[in-house]
Amino acid sequence: MSRGLAEARRWSPVEILDLRHFSSVDLRPLLDDETQVWSHLLSWDYTSSSDMILRYVDAKILPGYAAIDRGRIFGYAFFVYEGSKGVIGDLFVTNGTRLPEAREVEARLLTHVIETLQQSPGIHRVEAQLLVHEAGVLARPFLDQGFRRHPRLFMTMPLSRQPRPAPSVFPDFEIRGWLDSDYQSAAAVITAAYRGHVDADINDQYRTLSGSLRFLNNIVRFPGCGLFDAEGSFLVTHKASRHVAGLILCSRVRADVGHVTQVCVLPEYRSRGLGEALLAGTANALRKRKFSLLSLTVTEANDRAVDLYKRLGFDAERVFDAFVWEEK
Repeated sequence: MSRGLAEARRWSPVEILDLRHFSSVDLRPLLDDETQVWSHLLSWDYTSSSDMILRYVDAKILPGYAAIDRGRIFGYAFFVYEGSKGVIGDLFVTNGTRLPEAREVEARLLTHVIETLQQSPGIHRVEAQLLVHEAGVLARPFLDQGFRRHPRLFMTMPLSRQPRPAPSVFPDFEIRGWLDSDYQSAAAVITAAYRGHVDADINDQYRTLSGSLRFLNNIVRFPGCGLFDAEGSFLVTHKASRHVAGLILCSRVRADVGHVTQVCVLPEYRSRGLGEALLAGTANALRKRKFSLLSLTVTEANDRAVDLYKRLGFDAERVFDAFVWEEK
C-alpha cells in the first residue's frame, strides 16, 4: 500500500485528496474498470490512454483529485494546463451498488477541479468534454460556475452496411492520402473552416494557425484519441489551384474500430460532395482492412453535419456535453 492510501485510511470515508499523493498501483484497478466502460459504451480500447495516465501519475505531474473510500480509490478526475487554458481531461467514478453516492462524488470531484482551475493564476479559460457521461448528468457543477454547455452526439456506422456510392469529385478535385508534410496546409484548412463556427467556441485551438497545429500534433502523435491511422486519413485538393480544400483524419480506437477525429471542408468548396467523398474514402479504407465500425462526434447544433452523417448511415448512440468557461 502506498503512503497516500495509508494516510487516507485515517480520514473518514469518501474523502477527496490530491491525485499526486498516489501511485499507479493505487489507481490501476479503477482505470481497469474505466477501460471496461469505454469498451462497453463506445467500442473504444482505452488501454493506451490508461497507460499514459498511469505513467503521469507515477511521475507526480498529473494534477487532479482522487475519491477515497475505506482506503480504496473509487473515483478520480484530472486536468491539464495549456498556457492560459485549463482542460478537464477525465472524470470517472466506479458506479457500484456499494456506493450509491457515486453521483454526489462526481459532483464533488468536479467542483474541486473547477475551483482549482478557476483560481489558478493565469488561467482565463476552461474546457471539458466528458464522453462517457450522458448529457445533463454532470451539468450542475459546471453551470453553477458559469460554464456554457454544448450538447454533442457520439455517432457510429457499422462498416458491414452496404456503402452508398461515393460522389464523384472529379475532374476538379482529387483525393489523396495523408502525408507528414501536410501539417501546415491542414492546419490552415482547419482554422479557416471553423472561423465563426460553434466548434471554435468548444475548442479554441481551431481559432488560430498555431492552435490548429497543436491540435494536429496531439491527434497524430499522441494516443488520447486513439492511434492515428494514416491509411484512413485523406486530403482533397483543388486540381487547378493545388489548394487543399478539405481533410479527414482517422484514428484506430480498437483493433477493428476507427474514429473520425477531424473532418472539414473550406467554406468556398462546400456543397460539392467533398465531405461525403472524404467520409466514403475513410470508410472504404477501413472496410478493406476488415474494420467493423466507424465512429465520430459532432456538435448537436451543427444541423448540416448531423444531417449528412445520418444520411450516410451513422446512428446517434449517445449525447454528451462539452462545457466552456471564459473569465470575464
